[in-house]
Amino acid sequence: MHYNFDQLPNRRNTESVKWRAYPEDVLPLWVADMDFASPEPVVRALREVVDGGLFGYPRGLHGEGAELPEYGELVIERLRDRYAWHIELQDVIFLPGIVVGLNVMGNMFRAQGGSLVVQPPVYPPILDAPQTAGLMRQAAPLMRQSDGTYAIDWDQLAAALQPDARAFILCNPHNPVGRVFRRDELESLAELCLARNVLIGSDEIHSDLIYRGQQHIPIASLDPEIAQHTVTFFAPSKTFNLPGLQASVVIIQNAELRQRFQAARQMLVPWVNLMGLVALGAAYRGGQEWLDQLLVYLEANRDFLYDFVANELPGLSMAKPEGTYLAWIDCRGANLEKPYEFFLNNARVALADGAIFGPEGQGFVRLNFGCPRSMLEEALQRMKQALS
Repeated sequence: MHYNFDQLPNRRNTESVKWRAYPEDVLPLWVADMDFASPEPVVRALREVVDGGLFGYPRGLHGEGAELPEYGELVIERLRDRYAWHIELQDVIFLPGIVVGLNVMGNMFRAQGGSLVVQPPVYPPILDAPQTAGLMRQAAPLMRQSDGTYAIDWDQLAAALQPDARAFILCNPHNPVGRVFRRDELESLAELCLARNVLIGSDEIHSDLIYRGQQHIPIASLDPEIAQHTVTFFAPSKTFNLPGLQASVVIIQNAELRQRFQAARQMLVPWVNLMGLVALGAAYRGGQEWLDQLLVYLEANRDFLYDFVANELPGLSMAKPEGTYLAWIDCRGANLEKPYEFFLNNARVALADGAIFGPEGQGFVRLNFGCPRSMLEEALQRMKQALS
C-alpha cells in the first residue's frame, strides 16, 4: 500500500494540543507529534472496536506480559528480529506512557534518597524526573563539538556518578540532539554504571526512527550483566504517530528489579487503555510497510531542512539528526535574545524553546520536521523572512 505523506490533515477542530495551543495563524512545529495519519492497519483495528460499541475494561490490570501474552509475544518477536535481543514474556510490562515509567523508576528510590543522573540538553520530563521522585538531579551535560554534533563528556559523567547516584537516565536516540549512540559509547556507559552499582533507565522511544548509516542498539542487549541492571522503555507512539493513545512497553530482565518497579507503581499507575492496547498490537503486527515509507520521507525532510538552514537562514546552524524527527537548531549566531519568542512573534512559527531542555539549550530551538513538506517549507520561508 502506498501512503501519501504529502497530505496535510486538518487538525484545528480536533483535540490536538499541537494545533490548538497557539492561534490559528501560527504553524506548530513544537511538540513531538507528527502530522501524518497512522498506518491503515491501526486505523482499521480501532474502527472495529468503535463499531462494536463496547468499551469495557481491557485485560492487563498489572501490565504484565503474562496477562497479555499475544501482545507480549509481539514485543518479544520485535526485539529478537530487529536487535537479536532475546527476552522472556515475564520481562515485559505494559504502561500508559514512558514518562509515567520514568517516574515510577524514580519512585523506586524515593525512600532511599539520592540522585538521578541526566545528560542535558535533554527531554524536559527526564530533567524533571529526579525532583518528581524527591531526589537530587546530577547533570552530566553532553559536549557540543565544532561541527554541531554532540558527544558524551566522560569526565562530566564520571563526576556526576556520585556515591549517592541511584540511576542514570539514558535517552537514545537522544531528544533533542538527535544522536544515536554507538556500540562503544554504550559499552563505556554501561561499564561506568555497573562499576558504581547505578541502575540504567534507558528511554528508547525513538528507536525505530533511525536514518541510513545508523544502527540502534538497546543498551540492555549488549550483555546479560548489563541487562540485569537496566530498565528499558519504548513504545509505538512516536514510531506510528500514536502518542494520544498512551501505550508503552518496559523491559526488565532482573526479577527483583521488576518486582520493585511493580511495587512502585501500585495503586498509582493504571493499565493501558483499551484503544492504546489495540493500536499497539495492530502497529506491531501490520505497521512496518508504513514505517518503511515514513523513514524515506522523514530523511528527505531532514536533508531539505539541513540545506535550508545552512543556505537560507543566516546565523542558524544544525547537525543532521541521526535519529528522531527533531532538529536541534543553534540560533546564537543570529544574535536572537530569545529565539523561540522571536520566531513565534515575527514568523508565526511555534518551535520548542531550547531553554526547557536545560541551561545548555539557551539560544537553541527544537523543530519537528515530521510533517508534510509543504508545511515545513512554509515554516522555513516564514523564518527566513523574519530573519531578513
